[in-house]
Amino acid sequence: MRVQPKPLNKYPLFIRGFFAKQKRTYGEVLLPGMLWGRSKWVFASVALLYGALNRKNSPLSGVIRSIVTVRVSQINHCEFCVDINGATLQKRGASEEKMLALRTWQSSDQFDEMEKAVLAYTEAVTYTDGEITEDMMVALRRHFDEDGIVELTGMIAFQNLSSKFNAALDIPPQGFCEVPALTVDTR
Repeated sequence: MRVQPKPLNKYPLFIRGFFAKQKRTYGEVLLPGMLWGRSKWVFASVALLYGALNRKNSPLSGVIRSIVTVRVSQINHCEFCVDINGATLQKRGASEEKMLALRTWQSSDQFDEMEKAVLAYTEAVTYTDGEITEDMMVALRRHFDEDGIVELTGMIAFQNLSSKFNAALDIPPQGFCEVPALTVDTR
């Protein structure tokens, strides 16, 4: 890693509370949290945004949120993100085959029409030269209202923030699942 975490007792008490929940949930404190936590203001803001996007009553199903996070993570070369988001995708009911097929989703029979519309939009938002087309929006509107599209866009943007942060600081996977191969561009 390019930046090291501080000793746990050096973080503010409210951040240590988040770390305790991570330890209960994942069996260990997550390395990205420890790095975000080096700035209590940034940590608090990122945690609030993630909580808002990943809430149970989101208009996006857990599987859709996880498909988005794994695919963005693959594109941005974030091994940690693929690791933890891949494990979450499987916990939310997707098969390992589906997770592994994300690299080549366009030609895979693992994804339905809605998931393919979401993945096309996810890639268009994530790639610097991606183009959001009217056909993409029509495909999304078959499955989501405008509030859902806003939340989907927010989830994609958040995962780009998270995976670029983690990749830039070279945060390694923590062994939550078998990390599928990362890919740069499948277009």
